[in-house]
Amino acid sequence: MVKTYEGGVPLAEVVRSDFVEGLHRGSVVVLDAAGATVAGAGDVDSPIFPRSSNKPMQAVGMLRAGLPLTDPADVALVSASHAGEEFHLARVAGLLRAAGIDESALHCPPDLPVGEAARDAVLRAGGGPTRLQMNCSGKHTGMLLTCLAAGWPLDGYWRPEHPLQQRLRAAIEEFTGEEAEAVGVDGCGAPVLAVSLTGLARAYLRLVSAERGTVERTVADAMRAYPELVGGTQADDTRLMRGVPGTLAKVGAEGVIAAAVPGVGAVALKIDDGAARARMPVLVAALRRLGVDAPVLTEYAEVPLLGGGLPVGAVRAVW
Repeated sequence: MVKTYEGGVPLAEVVRSDFVEGLHRGSVVVLDAAGATVAGAGDVDSPIFPRSSNKPMQAVGMLRAGLPLTDPADVALVSASHAGEEFHLARVAGLLRAAGIDESALHCPPDLPVGEAARDAVLRAGGGPTRLQMNCSGKHTGMLLTCLAAGWPLDGYWRPEHPLQQRLRAAIEEFTGEEAEAVGVDGCGAPVLAVSLTGLARAYLRLVSAERGTVERTVADAMRAYPELVGGTQADDTRLMRGVPGTLAKVGAEGVIAAAVPGVGAVALKIDDGAARARMPVLVAALRRLGVDAPVLTEYAEVPLLGGGLPVGAVRAVW
């Protein structure tokens, strides 16, 4: 019987004109550098779908299976949920072209860029959804390249029983220290595996604590060296990695984010209603419990609310 996520507790409040008009509930766990739990709230031991926060471990699985990438920027891209900016699309297209793979081989659905500026530019130019613009096209390109290198069929590479997905599952289970409780279909069509927030934080801590030269350290270093490729010019995880040197961070859909700072600790959280606006204030509160601080955290500590076009309140952590 699959264990069920029980839901969280109030983590953030929505304050408008000095009146609390709502709450965002969720769960959060904080680990120290040794992996011990030093703080937490809500249900941090039951499985959730980390969504795209699983991507660094999936990238480890691809490299272990033979993904032939030597440029760290490309490794960052296959770990990404990119904003669909021109530099993202050009690099994904270049990887496909070099491998002789047509964009139609990508199983991720056609989409507009998730980045607001990039999406607006496409629409102004009269463009529409494409598979290349879908935010997971870098990951799917990495999956196709891995299959080519390993001699596995490209057809059905997204199915859970495919050898590729079995390798990626093994990597996620190894780094989280847990068996996946459930397998779902992610928004991009690839499998998503359910693990706990504690397991997710543990995985990120292992990635940043790994020895140089290991595959897992290669992924962590690539993402931290090229954070704009992981998210985008204005993406939350990109700005966090830029603003707190050494930090590895990756957002996931439905209000998930995980982050780790080498020698300090790791955090993983989920906002139950999936609201992205509550994610960063709670993450800031969690990182500060580890003694981490930086100007970018002050910027993210509260998300402004507008009234009549002017700031009248904020979303802020209460945990």
